[in-house]
Amino acid sequence: MLMGSNTTEAHPIIGNKIKKAAKSGLIITVVDPRKIDIVKSAKRHLQLNIGSDIALINAMINVIIGEGLYKENFIEKHTAEFMKLKRSVEIYTPEYASEITGISAEEIRTTAREYAGAERAMIAYTLGITEHHCGVNNVLDIANLALLTGQIGKKGSGIMPLRGQNNVQGAGDMGCLPNQLTGAVSIADENYRLRYEKAWNTKISEKAGDTQTRTLERIEQGEVKVLYVIGENPLLADVHMNHTKAILKKLDFLIVQDIFLTDTAELADVVLPARSWGEVDGTFTNTDRRVQRVRKAVEAQPGTKEDWEILCELSARLGYRMSYKHSEEIWEEVRELAWELFGGISYSRLEAEYGIHYPCPEVTHPGTKILHERFHNGSEGEIKSPFVPVKYTPPLEIADSNYPFILTTGRRYEAYNTHTQTRFYAEGVKIKQTEETLDLHPKDAVSLGINEGDLVEVSSRRGTLTVKVKLTEQVVPGLVFMSFHWSEAPTNVLTLNEYDPISGTAEFKACAVHIKPAGGTVDQMM
Repeated sequence: MLMGSNTTEAHPIIGNKIKKAAKSGLIITVVDPRKIDIVKSAKRHLQLNIGSDIALINAMINVIIGEGLYKENFIEKHTAEFMKLKRSVEIYTPEYASEITGISAEEIRTTAREYAGAERAMIAYTLGITEHHCGVNNVLDIANLALLTGQIGKKGSGIMPLRGQNNVQGAGDMGCLPNQLTGAVSIADENYRLRYEKAWNTKISEKAGDTQTRTLERIEQGEVKVLYVIGENPLLADVHMNHTKAILKKLDFLIVQDIFLTDTAELADVVLPARSWGEVDGTFTNTDRRVQRVRKAVEAQPGTKEDWEILCELSARLGYRMSYKHSEEIWEEVRELAWELFGGISYSRLEAEYGIHYPCPEVTHPGTKILHERFHNGSEGEIKSPFVPVKYTPPLEIADSNYPFILTTGRRYEAYNTHTQTRFYAEGVKIKQTEETLDLHPKDAVSLGINEGDLVEVSSRRGTLTVKVKLTEQVVPGLVFMSFHWSEAPTNVLTLNEYDPISGTAEFKACAVHIKPAGGTVDQMM
């Protein structure tokens, strides 16, 4: 099951592997509001209404429990709160969920039976699941479904969150999350925190840091005066762009560390020039926890430094000396302090092996390709995994007479993210899509009197932009799509400034917009 994942465009390597596997018998169900390219390789496309994932999953759980398709022995041995889950999904009959999702009751039943009855089944998801005001609940319900059917902890099964960029997994593992230390352990864990305090000869606060969302709020409130941005372009990537720009301008001092002069860097007081992946030495960790070596391929641009060098030099000037000589020395410290995950992964092993999956606590350990195998190998004394029932909540902004269309956002294959790395610098690369478009269903175009390539003015309650129209049946009537790659059509002036209260992730995937024909050229309108 691919849920909220435009795999072939956002994760093309994994997408190619999935398409290849489909030719060998892999059964794919795509759950997505758009008829994305991977649908061509799928057995079934559940083209649900935006933001209705929980209603669909709860209905599948309802069917699986009602028809006795769940793994009773697995649930009794490894889980808790089953009856709580059972009671919570009673109202989510396929018929009730059909009214919410737009998917037929029979399709829901068929999908539930197929998933529960499969010998091995996996759910892969990405931003179409998490970029909602209820993103955490969406993920919790996916976990409920996997636990209910025992589809976790064995080869070819489980839950696979596809990371949005290279080394997102590695960045989190190394301590970039505000609530964790290196090794993915809570900063509130006193014994674990003491390891680092002793090694670094300094005191570490047990209080979790702020998410990006909370940081922006504190800037707006005047509590934060200085912001240090590393490898991020929030001005173009964050929701409600006009609001974000106003917040950044309130800062006394903005520092950006990046390899190109991004939209955010143009606002900065100081830009620290870093190096790209091909100019550095170290490790990346990909989406399946495989730690891999990164080796310098070309000589670096003059006047640049590796990210860790910049951080060390800045730290020394602020009064705390960090004197590493090279990336391997840092990695050795990681191995020593976060040994449960990385103790057995040395540079010498990485030179000889094509990456090693953590946890790998000792040099004799082969690495862990499959997590949660304890569910199936008879481990004693394990902590049971509780079901966490969740309720469906509709998108925070729905279509109405003033804003009759729902805009959902995502990525396009060639532009990658905020276009920083791909737009101006890839000489010789043939680009199919050279500008942003508003993807619109032909039926909506007829009602609006709009043709392919026409300029339209798209407005939300937060902003307005002008963009060309692309007619496509990838979207259904009433739904439109844009990416956030082009600064000439900054989609995030439209998006909703609301967030998941737990993760701080914004609701990028649903906002109400109005569309009308625009006169003049794009340049004249900007």
